[in-house]
Formats: sequence, structure tokens, C-alpha cells
Amino acid sequence: MSEPAIVLGANRYGKAEVRVVKVTRDTERHEIDDLDITSQLSGDFAASYLEGDNANVVPTDTQKNTIFAFARDGIGSTEEFLLRLADHFTSSFECVTGGRWTAERYAWERIMSHGAEHDHAFVRTGREVRTAMVVADGDERHVIAGVDGLRVLKTTGSGFEGYPRDRYTTLAETRERILATEVAARWRYGEPGIDYDAAYAGVRALLLEAFAERFSAGLQATLFDMGRRVLEEHAEIAEIRFSMPNNHHVLVDLSPFGLDNPNEVFYAADRPYGLIEAAVVREGVPSPAVAWEGVGRFC
Repeated sequence: MSEPAIVLGANRYGKAEVRVVKVTRDTERHEIDDLDITSQLSGDFAASYLEGDNANVVPTDTQKNTIFAFARDGIGSTEEFLLRLADHFTSSFECVTGGRWTAERYAWERIMSHGAEHDHAFVRTGREVRTAMVVADGDERHVIAGVDGLRVLKTTGSGFEGYPRDRYTTLAETRERILATEVAARWRYGEPGIDYDAAYAGVRALLLEAFAERFSAGLQATLFDMGRRVLEEHAEIAEIRFSMPNNHHVLVDLSPFGLDNPNEVFYAADRPYGLIEAAVVREGVPSPAVAWEGVGRFC
């Protein structure tokens, strides 16, 4: 039996992590947009791999320069900016039939000076990072937004009971514990062309409300509550996916020091940790695989 032929598989290429900072100076009160953008093209590039023929290869440097040039006209919402890039590359180069454009957006807050917000001095908040991705496949556009590093904790209103036990189980059941996690979420919009900034703010608020409000029987139940709340309130979102570590807080035994510990002093363990991942979807609504390509742990 002959050996199978060796062929080129799926491929794309581009410029990764283009850091662009856009300062808007229309008035004395400046605005700042700070993004890390990756552009990757897909299409008719086989000859560049198989024959070293670069006739169809749009240079990655050109992709970088395009990002900067487009930023000159303003960023707007992250998703809209990525859609502009997708439309540009797929319409300007016949060899480009699709691609993937991703971004992380970093938040800056105005520094307070003499009791008022400063017009042109900022401080990085150190909070979560807003993410966005646009996947182009021919004329189709898939928009996925998200958040990383959304750190949340509640000091009560959480427990963990009723789980199976065997000879290796030492964990004690409880109805009173700290629940802490760092939310990473991605959600897919059903159709492009919405107010992405408003939608992001709404989703973020709902995630926080759902985490805070109900008693948590476990991080799994809380995750589903958060996803369900988003889908109930945002008809434009088709599905949402989560990756959430259970950041354990262990009660410290202070008895060797002659002290009690009425559930007040904890050791925050950074590892190992539970890791809960799931998708919350609308029944019967298909989830196009191409939309999630390259999302990594959220696939």
C-alpha cells in the first residue's frame, strides 16, 4: 500500500500583537484608546508554502501599517474596528478570502487632581481586559466579544455539598465559604451591526449581578446562572462560553497561637485550583465552528 501524499493543511498568517495607542485631541479633554491587535489572513496562499512564490502574500508589515492608518480615523468600538479591517483586506486583495482579527483593549482612568478628573493624565486600572474577535469567511462575518481577568469574590452566600465520596475524599461539606474566581468569557453575536460598547457594558453588569445575587451551590451553578442571565437579557447574543477557576480560600488554623478564627482569616491558594468550563447556548441555535476557530480553551 502506497504512503499517503503529504499536502498543505489549513493555514493563515499575519502580524501579531500590534500595539496601537490612539489619542483623540479634538478638545482640551483628551481621550485614549489602547489596543493590542492581531491580523491574520486566509485565502489563496498555497504557492507561498509549496513553491516559495510570494505573489499572493500581503506582507505582514502592510497589515501592521493598515492598522495604524485606520486608527488615524478613529477606533470606535473594538468590534467595529476589527470589522473595518476584515472588510478592507477581503475587498482589497483578491487572494484574501477570509481571516481572523483579534484585539485586547486596555482601560485607562483619568487621574483625579484637586477633586476633579484630569483632562490629559491617566492611570491604568489593572482590572479586566476587554477582548474581541472578527472571523471573516467569504461574505460571512462572525463577531465574538469577551472579557478576561474579571476577578470577583463574595465572602458568603456560597457552599459545596452533596458530592460523591470515596477513600480519597477529605474535603468537608460546607454551606459557608468564600467563592472567588477570575471570569474569562466569550460571547458570539448573532448578527453584526449593533452597539457593541453598550452590549459589552450590559453583559459585564449582568455577569457581576448574577455572581453576587444568588446563593451558589457550586461554581458550576453560578456559571450557568451568569450565562443564562446574559442570554435572557440580550437577544442579540447567540451563545456564551466561560472558563472560570475556583480560587480556593482556606481557613487558617490559628489555634497553635492561642487564637480563634471565626471564619475571618484565610490563605488564598493560587494552585492547584478547580477549573470550570462550559457553554451556555440557545437550544436549537447552531454554533458555527469557524466562529470559534483559534479561541483556544473556549473551543
